[in-house]
Amino acid sequence: MSTANASKRVLVVDDDRSLLRLIQHWLATGGYAVEVCASFEDAKEHLAHSPPDVLLTDVRLGAFNGLQLVILAKELRPETVAVVMSAYDDPTLRKEASHCGASYVQKPFTGEAILHSIADTPPTEVAIS
Repeated sequence: MSTANASKRVLVVDDDRSLLRLIQHWLATGGYAVEVCASFEDAKEHLAHSPPDVLLTDVRLGAFNGLQLVILAKELRPETVAVVMSAYDDPTLRKEASHCGASYVQKPFTGEAILHSIADTPPTEVAIS
């Protein structure tokens, strides 16, 4: 476990509960303090009360868009590291994520890719082979 990551709080948002548990495991193993939300509404509430250091969100959250959460997180805490996850390789979405200050990760991905994506780096696209 990395002690450098121990103080970093990560909020993971996805309506797929099995994926939430898997990502939570990967991040906890990487030394992060992880909280999860399974809906846009829960995540919005969580952000308002406790903005995280890192936001990792699915782009499709029911009728809502995860980019809305990125925008809110950045308004509340501009230094928030944000990563948007999607099952679709959509160039427009990649551009929108970057414009919002978020990296983009395409599903399926590995734990290593997720850990790399939330490092303190400028927004990038993470390619998974």
